[in-house]
Amino acid sequence: MSRVVPAPDALVGARFDVAVSKMLGVSRSKAATLIDTGQVRVLDREITKSTTLQAGEAVEIDLVEERKEPEPIANDMAIVYEDDDVVVVDKPVGVAAHASVGWTGPTVLGSLLDRGVHITAYGAAGRQGIVSRLDVGTSGLMLVCKSDLAYVEMRRQFAEHEVIKTYHALVQGNLKEDKATIEAPIGRAKVSDFRFCVTPAGKPAITHWDVMERFGSEATLVKVNLETGRTHQIRVHFSSIGHPLVGDHMYGANPVLAEDLNIERQWLHAMQLEFRHPRTHVWTTVTSSYPADLAHALNAMRARHLPQTADAQPPLSVDSLGVPQSADGKRRVSVGRLRKSCRWTPVQSVAHSISACKSVHVNQCMRYIREYV
Repeated sequence: MSRVVPAPDALVGARFDVAVSKMLGVSRSKAATLIDTGQVRVLDREITKSTTLQAGEAVEIDLVEERKEPEPIANDMAIVYEDDDVVVVDKPVGVAAHASVGWTGPTVLGSLLDRGVHITAYGAAGRQGIVSRLDVGTSGLMLVCKSDLAYVEMRRQFAEHEVIKTYHALVQGNLKEDKATIEAPIGRAKVSDFRFCVTPAGKPAITHWDVMERFGSEATLVKVNLETGRTHQIRVHFSSIGHPLVGDHMYGANPVLAEDLNIERQWLHAMQLEFRHPRTHVWTTVTSSYPADLAHALNAMRARHLPQTADAQPPLSVDSLGVPQSADGKRRVSVGRLRKSCRWTPVQSVAHSISACKSVHVNQCMRYIREYV
């Protein structure tokens, strides 16, 4: 619908795109587009975006209604915990936490609302109920608040670092320590608006990690706990010590290794979330499992580091829970098979596997022995 308004006295003498920007409350580039497409013009005079608006002129505004495409829905996003106050989803890769400028893909919030899940109105517009986020390229557990009470309490818990967030990450190289803490401030990188870096001008950031499995000098599987929650924190911190996440090309990962493992994003998964329930105050733990692409890449990495012997048995793979499987897909393996195909140490006996296995997987060896012997 068209409307005509007189040129505001305060904008007489201003460039037309500047005047339109202020009149409609849009950016200057948006105003220029409206002028170029004829949706905003001056009556009885040809005018461009750089032309000066004169006193007594009338501005005709005839905006074309923009048709927004419906937001895609993440139908494969599983809900792993839900009650009247909170919902915890297992966010797939390629799904954003909420809508943002330039993002046209599915979101956690939009997908929940599409399913009819009630979300509190607390929070910024388009981000209601969101108290923590995961990157689009990171999969795993994410909590959203359904009730007002939950939003207030969970926001407090996250702000005061009471929530325990555990991630698994596959990083390049062989980490020297078995466990350590990275404490370095993180801020936005000057070279790009969407990259972050360790900088003295950044916000405090603390990352704790423990080695779970080593793959020679090629890679290390680690368990990560965040004491703070800065954007790209895990990715930036490990890159800063020379061990970028496998597949994380933005922060220096080796593209050849990523191609060999057939992984197209950073190997990072939010594996476990522990929090005190906002209403009952019961300590609550929610766990996830590896998605198919990460499990496949980890299997490929393990296969690259199997002992090369003449009588080597077919390699064990892992299922989505990280539990080794035999070639026929069954988890049950015999003691003989365990002795021959243990990829962590060439065991000669059950006793040796308990007492002398020096890898971080001795607990898995012992678990099999206890369960199947």
